[in-house]
Amino acid sequence: MAGLRMDFGLLLEPLGFMKVLEWIFSIFVFATCGGFQGETTLLVSCKGVVNKTVTAAFAYPFRLNTVVFSAPDPKRCGGTWTDTYLVGNFSSSAQFFVTLAVLVFLYCIAALVVYIGYKHVYQQSSKLPLTDLAITVVTAFLWLVSTFTWAKALADIKMSTGASIIQGIESCKVPATTCIFASVSSMKVLNVSVVFGLLNMLLWGGNVWFVYKDTNLHTQSVSLSPGTYTREI
Repeated sequence: MAGLRMDFGLLLEPLGFMKVLEWIFSIFVFATCGGFQGETTLLVSCKGVVNKTVTAAFAYPFRLNTVVFSAPDPKRCGGTWTDTYLVGNFSSSAQFFVTLAVLVFLYCIAALVVYIGYKHVYQQSSKLPLTDLAITVVTAFLWLVSTFTWAKALADIKMSTGASIIQGIESCKVPATTCIFASVSSMKVLNVSVVFGLLNMLLWGGNVWFVYKDTNLHTQSVSLSPGTYTREI
């Protein structure tokens, strides 16, 4: 009964097809968020320096408080320019979001192996569908939490790397020193990661029903519904 029996037919059914979509969309999440790299740029004028470009490069997992701006010149504006860092540590939200995507990616592979190679075992077992249902419900909830947490963190990252950062740079407040915000890398790909997070949440939430239909909970509810009769043997 437990032998391997390859059957790709389940991939054409909602249970298997949605698992493939969940697998693909999890890849998009950690590719768009985990692979991001960007920088924010200022133009600094100070003692002996006019409109010198200084940059701060940041990337996943967005520990911005460890990212320092480059100095305007070797003399650091006559000693008035001190090490200047970005503000904020958003690594917990970003890593939660990406780690969930990686775990989902691995689980989808394991689930597809069971669906394709051990469909007969899955359908004859009562524990496997229930376990699959529990994981599906928990994962849908985690996508909800992680996506909205990451969306809030992304909004804060944009604030911490945008034009408002000049207000928190002490070196820019030194007399005869001016700082002008120049640019920041586009974060459209991070916006896309939030969209994929929402799509994953919807996929896993919708998949709860299809997994539930394969459990004995659904079978019992159907057999005990009004208008049906059961007979004990």
